Amino acid sequence: MLIVDDIEYHYEGASFRFDLEASRGEILGVIGPSGAGKSTLLYLVAGFLAPVRGRIVIDGTDVTALPPQARPVTTVFQEHNLFPHLTVFDNVALGISPALKLDAAARQRVGEALERVHLAGLERRRPGELSGGQRQRVTLARVLVMQRPVLLLDEPFTALGPALRRELLDLIGTLVRDEKLAAILVSHHPTDARLAAARTAFVSEGRIRLIGNTARVLDPAADPEIACYLGTAD
Repeated sequence: MLIVDDIEYHYEGASFRFDLEASRGEILGVIGPSGAGKSTLLYLVAGFLAPVRGRIVIDGTDVTALPPQARPVTTVFQEHNLFPHLTVFDNVALGISPALKLDAAARQRVGEALERVHLAGLERRRPGELSGGQRQRVTLARVLVMQRPVLLLDEPFTALGPALRRELLDLIGTLVRDEKLAAILVSHHPTDARLAAARTAFVSEGRIRLIGNTARVLDPAADPEIACYLGTAD
């Protein structure tokens, strides 16, 4: 389980304060207007930002003071963070060994991850030879081989069309359930939350204004600010 326990962060006169939980096997959606603090929340969990108070707890361990590389967290961004000169196989293998020194078992792990994201047969291609959706699948394969319990998704599919977004959201849902990951999905598209997240948090002005069942949170009648965000306010 991921617990964000009364985390507070200040930046250039703005304050952010978050309190939430995400269980293993769950995708928690996070939506809200630009500048509301959605990415700030992810960066605090990942360790890229340091809070002034509060705790980040993962599977019972307080990781608040740990640097990003020491946290059991994987982050997927809109930009896929692949190395263009490396093959698909090697880009995934980096999740196991930055030096790309793999034994037979590790090589098998990479191959199995590529099969699970439907990229078997493309191991020797480079990112420039792949579509946008395929590149994000490479990133998801790397998530699998890293075997970390918390997955943060920061607008990963914004550049993709609706059909491909839906396909990849379905894939992420399967991976999260099968691997029992605790995942947070930040998106500007309420549809993404409806498709992938049983629960959703609505973030506004650095605070979680609403959190709960996705259908209820995204009901315009739930809150005037939600109605305004969805464009349904009178």
